[in-house]
Amino acid sequence: MSARERLTDALYGFGWSAVKTLPEPVAVRLGRTIADLAWKRRGKGVRRLESNYARVVPDATPERLAALSRAGMRSYLRYWMESFRLPAWSPERIRTGFDPKDVHHLTDGLASGRGVVLALPHLANWDLAGAWVTTGLDTPFTTVAERLKPETLYDRFVAYRQGLGMEVLPHSGGSAFGTLARRLRDGGLVCLVADRDLSASGVQVSFFGETARMPAGPALLAQQTGALLLPVTLWYDDSPVMRGRVHPPIEVPETGTRAEKTSVMTQALADAFASGIAEHPEDWHMLQRLWLADLDPPKGTS
Repeated sequence: MSARERLTDALYGFGWSAVKTLPEPVAVRLGRTIADLAWKRRGKGVRRLESNYARVVPDATPERLAALSRAGMRSYLRYWMESFRLPAWSPERIRTGFDPKDVHHLTDGLASGRGVVLALPHLANWDLAGAWVTTGLDTPFTTVAERLKPETLYDRFVAYRQGLGMEVLPHSGGSAFGTLARRLRDGGLVCLVADRDLSASGVQVSFFGETARMPAGPALLAQQTGALLLPVTLWYDDSPVMRGRVHPPIEVPETGTRAEKTSVMTQALADAFASGIAEHPEDWHMLQRLWLADLDPPKGTS
């Protein structure tokens, strides 16, 4: 393990051990202070966030983009402060911390026994939404996690999410898809963050007018198991409560090859994500390259 990896692991460990003990107003102020410091430094992540917002809000002035990236960093640090503190939240605090609309799409789907795939973008706090499902709806679910370095950091994230009632599978290794399919065929729930392809073999979609690549997994799982595919979007407002919406099901097309059906469904998923991101761009925590035009930038750019 490199010195940088040891430092990263130690910082996350400090967050889960120390930040969760802070009074909530103190944690809120700490998160905002760290966010503002990071924004003023204008590091690589902040510049990338601002570049991504430029596609979401194409008519934004430089001043508007700067304000959006500052709000975006505050939203991102709110996510982290909440996540560090979630293990210490009471069931009542979790239940009252999230107010989603149109949850009937989810509950009706589960009641039908078909199984449900919830697909989310990197909006607001998807871990809080997951904790609300396991606590507020008393419904366990299965998800996947990216293999992080160092391995001890990945283990921390797995333990954290398992502590919130989630079954966590590693993204790499090839066996996750089969396990997810079995859970769905048993009428279970699968939740996937699905606005950024980690495999480099995803589906090309039009996203805010340009080509991006998103994972095929949600659409393939729905086709192979008969499960409902439901997009979910999340956002913050000025209250301590996170808001959200469960969108109507994305249907499997009646005709076409598997690849054609997957393309149509993934584009519909991208369109649902875009609707939520356009309404609340500052809550989209995309500090990485996403669009194909950015994946291989000209030499000398970042």
